[in-house]
Amino acid sequence: MAPDEAVVGCTGKLVIATRGSEGPGEVLVRVRGGSETFFAWSDEPLQRGTTVLVIESRGTRQVVVMAWTDPSLDEPDDGSGGIGGSR
Repeated sequence: MAPDEAVVGCTGKLVIATRGSEGPGEVLVRVRGGSETFFAWSDEPLQRGTTVLVIESRGTRQVVVMAWTDPSLDEPDDGSGGIGGSR
């Protein structure tokens, strides 16, 4: 089957952990105005609940994912110079 390019670049959450080269997990991806599930492959095992980025479509509802932290959710730098703030 042809790859599903619409899903590449989308984020999702693992509902079943991946096992690296041992086998896929399952990811719920926000795509096409809703959410869809796909078999999820990753280079290294990823735990259930991990937020992931889809980096490749293998067609037939299978994707390759990597762990992802949304940079827009990072706390802004308050200029304090580190954790705990200034004294």
